[in-house]
Amino acid sequence: MIDPAYLRPARYVESDAPEVVAFAMAAAGETQDPTARAIKLYYAVRDQVLYDPYQIYSQREVYSGRTALLRGRGYCVAKAALLAACCRATGIPARLGFADVRNHLATPRLLEVNGGDVFFWHAYADLWLEGKFVKATPAFNLSLCERFGVLPLEFDGRTDSIFHPYDRQDRRHMEYVRYLDTYADVPVEDIQATFRHHCPRLMEDWFSGGDFGAEAERSA
Repeated sequence: MIDPAYLRPARYVESDAPEVVAFAMAAAGETQDPTARAIKLYYAVRDQVLYDPYQIYSQREVYSGRTALLRGRGYCVAKAALLAACCRATGIPARLGFADVRNHLATPRLLEVNGGDVFFWHAYADLWLEGKFVKATPAFNLSLCERFGVLPLEFDGRTDSIFHPYDRQDRRHMEYVRYLDTYADVPVEDIQATFRHHCPRLMEDWFSGGDFGAEAERSA
């Protein structure tokens, strides 16, 4: 039985927010099939909300799907929360999954502030489609992938969409170090506690100006 929480609004998965509902309805159109609808929602979140990890992670709004939509940018957790919210708003049960990943192609600036190449609490959406949960990772928008030389993640609604281990030039890209748990909402307190312990600079006011996409292109 599916947990009813996977269809309800939550603090950071704001599936009842008017802006989220309008975005989801516009993206889904009149598509009746849940799998086809989830695919449309995935690509809308992936490409219409830009990936931007240059955030101050002590601020709770950084983890909000609605905030990412309004800003037009957000990092993986907020984008996963937005996709889950859009799915719930259109009747598709959705939860959030997390993993620690080793990112071999992060920008020098991000690696420095993170304190290494292991990024904790990477997020994806876990969508209930055709009788099973399917992972969907809407983090990297298409234009960023093209600038970074990274293969964009596609989603067919039936197989897991997770990061590629290698980029277009066969360089190591993303390695899943450890899968964590799944949640109905973003576990912000746990995420922030991990950041304070392993990468405290992320919790500081470290970012002032800059373009992550441009830096990604220069470091590619």
